[in-house]
Amino acid sequence: MSDLLQRIKSVLEPILDLTDPRERISAYHDMPYALFRYDPEDEFELRKEVTLIETRLAQKGKQISRISLIECLDEAMRSQRPLEDWFAAERKQGTSKMVETVHAVLSEYTPLVDLVSARMPKEPDPLRDIVFILRAGALFPVYRTFSLLEQLKGRVMVPTVLFYPGDLDGAAGLRFMGVLAAEHNYRPKIF
Repeated sequence: MSDLLQRIKSVLEPILDLTDPRERISAYHDMPYALFRYDPEDEFELRKEVTLIETRLAQKGKQISRISLIECLDEAMRSQRPLEDWFAAERKQGTSKMVETVHAVLSEYTPLVDLVSARMPKEPDPLRDIVFILRAGALFPVYRTFSLLEQLKGRVMVPTVLFYPGDLDGAAGLRFMGVLAAEHNYRPKIF
């Protein structure tokens, strides 16, 4: 059994299967979410396992909502201009300028936190609803999930897991995609 599968089945799933997983998923009442860290090269295995855990939890009465960060990124980009214009701008201005511009879009013009919040369950039931936030790698290198999690504080009412592609650095540090310098200020639990 791979480390990924073992951690999903032995650590994450038993918590999400609880009648009220909020206390075990987070130490903070206004942040009922956690990170599930995985190696970026395990992306496709993770997607398969998330579908399976989703099915198992649904069979036990849980309702799972998926939020795709790649869909949120796509919506934010298209809200500003057609994708073809973005591609042309990158060819003309270079990648580093586009990274700054896309970060500004996700931070100021079409905030990622608002796009994620809009996809949360409309009538949240913390005893039934669970949210999975997936495809975080799509944000690399333009936006770090640390910012998103801090901004979600107070907006998330149900147990939520952000699946994080990266490396663990110490007890609470994470290196996004195993490349960027480690961020050590994550308050949510890291599984």
